[in-house]
Amino acid sequence: MSEELSFTEAEEQDLYEHFRLVVDKGQSLLRIDKFLMHKIENASRNRIQNAIEAGSVLVNEKPIKSSYKVKPMDLISVVLAHPPRDTEVYPENIPLDIMYEDDDVLIVNKPAGMVVHPGYNNYSGTLVNALVYHFQQLPQLPGNDGRPGLVHRIDKDTSGLLLIGKNERSMAYLAKQFFDHTITRRYIALAWGDLVEDGTISGYIGRSMRDRKIMDVYDDESKGKWSVTHYKVLERFGYVTLIECQLETGRTHQIRAHMQHIGHPLFNDATYGGDKILKGTVFSKYRQFIDNCFEVMPRQSLHALSLGFVHPSTKEYIYFESQLPADFQGVLEKWRNYIKANQSE
Repeated sequence: MSEELSFTEAEEQDLYEHFRLVVDKGQSLLRIDKFLMHKIENASRNRIQNAIEAGSVLVNEKPIKSSYKVKPMDLISVVLAHPPRDTEVYPENIPLDIMYEDDDVLIVNKPAGMVVHPGYNNYSGTLVNALVYHFQQLPQLPGNDGRPGLVHRIDKDTSGLLLIGKNERSMAYLAKQFFDHTITRRYIALAWGDLVEDGTISGYIGRSMRDRKIMDVYDDESKGKWSVTHYKVLERFGYVTLIECQLETGRTHQIRAHMQHIGHPLFNDATYGGDKILKGTVFSKYRQFIDNCFEVMPRQSLHALSLGFVHPSTKEYIYFESQLPADFQGVLEKWRNYIKANQSE
């Protein structure tokens, strides 16, 4: 398995592999679902047909039907999930905070500290272990073994909404929306520094040359994948700023890397340097206040607030929003009180 695919703490990492297949010159006419069954490992005809129905299979850059017959030199693009893991996922009776559920989709409010799926040294206690226990028949698309139902993920220490597909058709339909960046996702974040106005951050995100566990933003497209984050200022505390981030793309650690790139790492984000005092005074009273804040919220200040998507069955756009967790609310309250007390002195 490549290093990239084994990186579990990914900020909404793309979980869909983009296959590009050029049909041989000597290929006879053959239905595309049959053709792909022989080209994609472990792909059943039913799974291929679900991907085609979801618009995830393109021929010469146009969606087609299962009855389409491939022709010599056709360019076929297939959007599916990442290659399988070797680890078996064991069910565990872990409580889930379910925001919404129907026959097709499930929306879970993930707490901070919970890993989304097994990997590295986290082979138990993950969201997937809980999902396998509570929903025995969750689907796995081709190459998605070990990640039943997952169409995206968020970091271990990021809280908030996660979308699960409950059947193969739903997974394929949702995966296509993530691949096309048509899912609406908003995050709430607390960043170091005084951000005065709204803005947009863009660049190519790739692994850092200094530390492969973190991501950097580059100007060179050969070094990463294109990424865009829009942020809006919600509340200013002088030393830190509460912002709302809307993702156009969903790259590994996107918000965290983007904010660090512009000199405003997330509050208490140890990976990106936000666990130090970056703005403010040198007085011991202030240092004690920051230490208290870090104790209240011992993680990066990032929450996946909302999700909006087109439902796989009804084809209607639906939208969900979650509340800020107690630790995030607690830190904001401390900052409000601190600024208020300083203004009155």
